[in-house]
Amino acid sequence: MTDVDIIFRAARTVTPDGEAPRTVAVRNGSIVELAPLDASFDAAREVVLGADEVLLAGVVDTHVHVNEPGRTAWEGFATATRAAAAGGVTTLVDMPLNSIPPTCDLAALELKRRTADGLCHVDVGFWGGAIPRSLGSLRELHEAGVFGFKCFLVDSGVDEFPALDYQQLDRAMREISEFDGVLIVHAEDADTIDNATPPHGRAYDDFLRSRPDTAEVTAIERLIDVSRRTGCRVHVLHLSSALALDALAGARADGVRVSVETCPHYLSFAAGEIPTGATQFKCCPPIRGGDNRDALWAGLAAGTIDVVVSDHSPCTLDLKQLEIGDFAAAWGGISSLQLGLSAIWSQARARGLSLSDVTRWMSARPAELFGLPGKGRIAVGHAADLCVFAPEETFTVHAAALHHRNPVTAYEGRELHGVVRSTWLAGEQIAAGSALVGSAPRGQLLRADVEADVEQVFD
Repeated sequence: MTDVDIIFRAARTVTPDGEAPRTVAVRNGSIVELAPLDASFDAAREVVLGADEVLLAGVVDTHVHVNEPGRTAWEGFATATRAAAAGGVTTLVDMPLNSIPPTCDLAALELKRRTADGLCHVDVGFWGGAIPRSLGSLRELHEAGVFGFKCFLVDSGVDEFPALDYQQLDRAMREISEFDGVLIVHAEDADTIDNATPPHGRAYDDFLRSRPDTAEVTAIERLIDVSRRTGCRVHVLHLSSALALDALAGARADGVRVSVETCPHYLSFAAGEIPTGATQFKCCPPIRGGDNRDALWAGLAAGTIDVVVSDHSPCTLDLKQLEIGDFAAAWGGISSLQLGLSAIWSQARARGLSLSDVTRWMSARPAELFGLPGKGRIAVGHAADLCVFAPEETFTVHAAALHHRNPVTAYEGRELHGVVRSTWLAGEQIAAGSALVGSAPRGQLLRADVEADVEQVFD
């Protein structure tokens, strides 16, 4: 008889208490003990990390567009979760669009689950959609285990997922507050964008002027106001404009239950660096200037921004219009699911930030905010979802070598620090470098715990 199934010995292990030498003992997929590096165990298997490796909690990416069913040519559960595993992601939550049908009712949710079943290399949960036709029936999706509800305040880009106007936003937030759910919001003001100069042609500056900072600031201020009045938990998706940080910090100080995310592309790139016609960089809201990027990093370090997630929003090559380079015609979205951990570490290390910071933003805090209590930490009682990471090794991104279904990414040709050497899900290895391990996908389909106490995430 063995005492534990597997132990990991790492001179550098990142836990909620910081980085230290630890032996991590695992039984039945869960962490059962954190012990000194030289602790003795009767284990069926022992993994000893190299001197250049760090043991991290697996990344929890709560903003991924898998696009299946309906637009599986854009991505899909098999390819998305392979990319996730290769990138150190052990849990993802799938957005309700751009699949067809969107996940806005029970039938669509069950179709999602049937489609994903048996294809997922990592654990997968689902967001529901708040669109005009789904208002009034959100509770049944909540009780069926979605992790919350996404809405747009501006055109989503796909006809089957229309935006909410501000009256409908108020109605949605009152409904969601009744069962203490969370609304996650693409916060750009439609009127501001309608009155801006429309995008046209190959110049990135022209596209940037079509989605001004004021569109984000106006929408976020309205969102805060409705949250203050209704008491509804609200989460701002993919913040790109640092001009909204003061309003967000002030709202939280006043007790408004608002949380915020940003994405690797907003923290890695700057508008002035984007070449003419480089539509692989198009996303909404847009990548802004270098000073704005620095201010987002300051907001992240200060805790105003809670989490960093990929917003992996892929499409087929033809939709990116790469040969034409027209920012008006190209699909907006950046593929980065396999690259997020390395992209953020590359920037964080250059700014004097630590791997403890990175795992807080990309693993622990997303799990806390969205009802994944056994995820995102190397701690007793948590799932043994782990990433063996070589922080000083570098690699150059080649889109064709990634597991994403379509070989296009804004990171093409970029050198990144930090290589994922292996990924482990519930104590079982699922990836060795970029190669998948095992004969069948091991990921589970997750349901939110509707009884979970969320108050602590805003303490």
